[in-house]
Amino acid sequence: MTRSHLLRKREGQNKKPVQRIFGALASAGLCAAALALGTPATAPAAKIAQSLLLLGALLVLIFTTLRRTGIPAQILAGLFLGAVAGIIYGPDIAVIRPVGTAFIRLIKMIVVPLIFASLLIGVASLGDLKKLGRVGGKTLAFFLAYYVFAVGLGLFLANTIKPGSNIPESVQAKLKANYGDVADVQAKRAEEQPSLGEVLVNIIPDNPAESLVRADFLQIIFFAMFMGAVITLLDKKKMQPILTFFEAVNDIMIKIVEIVIRLAPYAVFALIATVVGTFGTDILMSLLRYTAVVIGGILILAASYPAAVCLFTRFPYFKFWKGIFPAQLIAFSTCSSSATLPVSMECSEENIGVSREITSFVLPLGATINMNGTALYQGVTAVFIAQVYGMKLGLGAQLTIVLTATLASIGAAGAPAMGVLMLVIVLRQVGIPLEGIALIMGVERILDMFRTSMNITGDIAAAAVVAHSEGERLGPKIKEGGIIE
Repeated sequence: MTRSHLLRKREGQNKKPVQRIFGALASAGLCAAALALGTPATAPAAKIAQSLLLLGALLVLIFTTLRRTGIPAQILAGLFLGAVAGIIYGPDIAVIRPVGTAFIRLIKMIVVPLIFASLLIGVASLGDLKKLGRVGGKTLAFFLAYYVFAVGLGLFLANTIKPGSNIPESVQAKLKANYGDVADVQAKRAEEQPSLGEVLVNIIPDNPAESLVRADFLQIIFFAMFMGAVITLLDKKKMQPILTFFEAVNDIMIKIVEIVIRLAPYAVFALIATVVGTFGTDILMSLLRYTAVVIGGILILAASYPAAVCLFTRFPYFKFWKGIFPAQLIAFSTCSSSATLPVSMECSEENIGVSREITSFVLPLGATINMNGTALYQGVTAVFIAQVYGMKLGLGAQLTIVLTATLASIGAAGAPAMGVLMLVIVLRQVGIPLEGIALIMGVERILDMFRTSMNITGDIAAAAVVAHSEGERLGPKIKEGGIIE
């Protein structure tokens, strides 16, 4: 490859960010011009002009900003263009709603077999439960305690700040007209408020097959985890065909997820356009408040991890932050705990001083089952969508959210788009309309970056606390070049 060819290639790479920024600005300008013609426009000529301008904005994005980009950027573009289309066309845009409805049905189709197979495999992969010993017990206790804390924090923030409640009465009336039956059912649930004992007993299914048909996720989760635990107690050779079968089911479902998620930009466009066209722009302002609440909650969770490490191990607060920062950066950019695992293990061993034995057990386990950032996100999101639709979640429903979000996370972290799929489980379990997912899909990637950073932070914090409880002395390791800080 000649030097001139390399220079031209480098110049082309340097131009890409400029082209994408220019494309985004040009698209925004075309959308602004379309909106300036009226919302909605009355004259036929103005409507035609608006359609052409919106089509031009889409083409500009396709050939500049969205060229060779991933699904998250396309979803964000779908959110933006869908909102503009909803403002321009008003209620008439509802004709494209079936596109979004089809996407929701595809997601619902996947969830039951995926969650059953992934949970069974996740629990069975822990090995003989009798041999997990002290380290395994302490690790699981730390993860589960933080699960409950994270979901509880999310519910507290959502109920206190109420990001989805500041919607005009006229919009609430329209939402009630469309989803009144669902709201009435939820209101009845809130009045009944089952006791803690009833909630826990109802987790056990009378008939597992019936639970699968009814998509009763708490019962499905219990049965899958119980079956996975029993498999670990039986002969490995006899159980291998069972595990192989469910691993194949899990692989098939994950592949279907990868295919279905490609439809997300079109579905988000259709659903957001319908929502904004029918209910107005006030819902978009609620989305901004929701995003702020989720990020704020994650930052509180972030502050609590080094505090817990400092409390239990006396490891300095800010030194912990500094030691795990490289892993946080990788997690933030990749949105994958598994992809970050090598860096997380290096930070845990070299910068925090956790032994290789503890690190090699806790961190891979955490990458599989620890999703505390996601648990907080689910708590906030469930309450936010319920508030948007004017539903009241009673104590029993919110306790169900805690249990479902906690249990659904076990063994399910490796699947793509798992945050959204787990949210489907939580929403269906408490009777909240799944169409509300469209409201948060546009900011899902941004929130996923924050959530994943918190997930791996929790993994390393757990490793540090467990290592200290086993008598290890924490601190950066000393190498020939000096202390790694």
